[in-house]
Parts: sequence; structure tokens; C-alpha cells
Amino acid sequence: MIIEDDEALGRSAAACVERWGGTAYRLPRPGDDALRRRLQHPVDAIAIVSRDDIVALRYALLAEHLKPGVRLVVTLFDRTVADEVSRTIPNCTVLSMTDAIVPSLLASCLAPQYAILQPLGNEVVGVRREGGTTTIEHLPRRTLTTHANHRPRSTLASWFRSLGTSAKVLVASFTALLLALAVDVTLGVLVLHEPWPDATWNAARTLTTVGSSPHAEHGPGWYKIFSAVSMLGVLVLAAVFTASVVDRFTGHRMTSILGARSIPRRDHVIVVGLGQVGLRLSAQLRDLGIKVVAVERNPHAACLPLARARDIPVILGRGGDRFLLERLSVRRARALAAVASDGLENIAVAVTTRAIAADQRIVLRAGGDEVTTESRSLFRIGAVCDFTHIVGTFVAASVLDTAPRSVFVADGRTCALFPDDQVVDLATWDARRDTSQNTRQDTRDHEQPAEATEDSADRARPRPPKSTVA
Repeated sequence: MIIEDDEALGRSAAACVERWGGTAYRLPRPGDDALRRRLQHPVDAIAIVSRDDIVALRYALLAEHLKPGVRLVVTLFDRTVADEVSRTIPNCTVLSMTDAIVPSLLASCLAPQYAILQPLGNEVVGVRREGGTTTIEHLPRRTLTTHANHRPRSTLASWFRSLGTSAKVLVASFTALLLALAVDVTLGVLVLHEPWPDATWNAARTLTTVGSSPHAEHGPGWYKIFSAVSMLGVLVLAAVFTASVVDRFTGHRMTSILGARSIPRRDHVIVVGLGQVGLRLSAQLRDLGIKVVAVERNPHAACLPLARARDIPVILGRGGDRFLLERLSVRRARALAAVASDGLENIAVAVTTRAIAADQRIVLRAGGDEVTTESRSLFRIGAVCDFTHIVGTFVAASVLDTAPRSVFVADGRTCALFPDDQVVDLATWDARRDTSQNTRQDTRDHEQPAEATEDSADRARPRPPKSTVA
């Protein structure tokens, strides 16, 4: 049984279960009575597919209450809730939809020669694509941080351009105050003939409106006029600077001028869309030592506090805005990943990025819809990760108790990586193909010795049980 509140994901998971020889029954957003009536029939396993943790948790608890001990597969994003559910309900397997798609996104962003990159302890497991074959490699994390970028280095101007309006005002007013201090010290030494320690002291007193130099009363007339104008200017600059400082400390800023949450300007990854997928992708990149900046158009997005806690710089704005992408130094970026839940918005971001930086690596989260297919035929969009297909296949494989580590698409083939570092082409699980293969195998059994009928790799291949999911 598949309990769903996302029709596309539920349909994808059910199609995989039935293709592999199981029976799937879908319940879209069932009420308590409908679920109770359905659970009166025999059920081998229940998969709960939802993008909302509260909805998934409620259905999991209700299913366990109505049919205790049934095998449950639940999609949950919050790791704390997931750990508690796994501890409380031993027969429950908790999956994260983001964990299913992020390895493919990581590989597309950092190393396209790999189908997936999955961090595991102090190393990264990568599945390399070589023609029609795949090989598994265990890479040190530091190998992903080295990146040969022959593009121009970032400059002070690009750093200033990356700042927000408030930060620009703060930096500009502070720079103007320092310039006024330097000019006042210079004039004190050259015009008033003060020792430089006294000139610095008097200039600081003037800058802070405490007092002025006693020698200024005997200075030339032009100096007095210049000093009067500069004091009025300093008064305004001091007010602007103070207001900017107060705004930086009291406002909920998602970026900083310097430090961990400052906007990177070279060899970074731009993540557009800070939902569950965008947050987990950004966090994985930060854990791998890759500089990252996220873009989110909703100022009330649920993942913003989590990003702030992880020191992930976030820009509030529309990812398809040309000026915003230029502010984020998209030409010097390592890759751009458009992973919002809206496929059309991701396409718009990709097309805008392609117009600004024609050779930039672009990664697109898509749902396997016709719009994405048609757009790829018109534009060289970039690498497309089919969220619905990958997550649906991952859920189906888990509900049939095969426990894959990850699911990915390589050269048009849907494959699964298992904990024993074995890669399986899931097309070999199809019930129709298995039937035809068994028929051919029986024919060969009558023609050749039994020891030659099947090699060791086929015997070791994980296969889903022929069970009833509904």
C-alpha cells in the first residue's frame, strides 16, 4: 500500500513495484475511515510518501495503530524526528527524499564523470561512468575541493558588488570616515605643523565630534573652510555608519560582510531554491569544503533558520534575475544548481544563466515532465536530475526490502548502489524480463551442464521479493 500526498511520486513508486512483480495499491490523502477499511485486507508493507513531515508522521502512527507490526517505509526530512520514529517503531524504515536525490546532484555539480557522489565517513563513494559500464571508487574528501579554474580571479570590485544594499552603505560610510581621518591627519602635519601623534589625536577628536585641533584657529582661511565642510560631512557619515551598524546587529541577515556567511566569489556552487533538497545539497557541499551560496525567493521559507544555523549564506531574491546572478559571480562559479520545486522556475534560471555564462555547468532538478524535455531540445540547459523518478524508484526498492544505499540514472539506465558496493541495473528486476530470461535459461539447462547456467555475479545480484504491497 502506498499512502501519498504527491501524485507523481506515488505513481512512480507504484509503477516500479508492479514492474518488479509486486502489487501496489495507492491511497491519495486517505481519511482515517478509508485507511481503516483498507487495512482490514492483507498488506505486506505500507509506504508513506509525503513532502510534509507532519503528514507523514501522522500516517505512520495511524498505520502502526491500526495494523501493529506491519512493515512501514516513511519519508521524513527532519533527522531528529526520523531517529525518534525509528527508535519508537522498530518495524519502520525511515527514508529521506533528499538523501535519494542529493548524491546525483553532488556528482553533477562537482564531477560530471561520476553518476553519484555519496559522502561516507571520511571518504566519498563515487560511481564513475565509463561508456556503458560503471565502476565504484572511494575518494578522499579533499580531492573534490581541488578545482582547476582558469577564469579571472575575484577583485575588490566583485566583492563590493556581492554585498547587499545595507552592507554597501556600511562599507562605503566606514571607508569615507577613514578617508576623512587620513586627510585630517595629513593636513594637520603639513599645514598646522603638528607632530603626527598630535595630528592623529586631534583628527580623531574631530571625527568623533569631541573637539578640534587648537592650532586650527591660527590656520589659513582655506583650511578653516575646508575643515568646516569636512566636519559637516563627517557628521552625516557618522550618522549613516551608526544606522548601518545598528541595522546589521538588529536585522535578521542571512549573509555577512566577512566570515563564514559571506558571499563567495570564486570556485563556489550557487544553489537556487532553498527547500529541503536545496538545504541538504548546500549542507553537503559545505561539509565537503566547497563554498556555496543559496538563493531563495520566499523570505518566510521554513529552511531559512536551518541555513542560518549551518552558516550557509542565503540571498533573498529571484534566481532568474540577471543582476542577482551577476552579483553572485556566476561566471566564476564552479556550478549552478536550480533545485526549486517548480520545474518551470528551474528552467528559467538555467536559461538566464546560460545567457550570462555560456560555458557554466548547470544542474537542473526536474520532475520528468514534458516541459523539461521540450526545453532541453531547444536550449543546452545542462544536467537534469529527475527527482520524481529517482525518489519513486528509491521508495519502491526500499518497500520491497532491498535496502539500496542510493538510486541514480547513468546513461539512461536506472541503477541502484547497495551497501556492499554493488551496482545493479534495475531493469534486470523487471518481472517480464526475468520471465523471458528464465525461459531461455531453462532451454539452455537442457543443452549444457548445470554448472554453466549462471555465473557468480547473477547469483549475488539483489532481487526484490515477489510480495504484495497492497
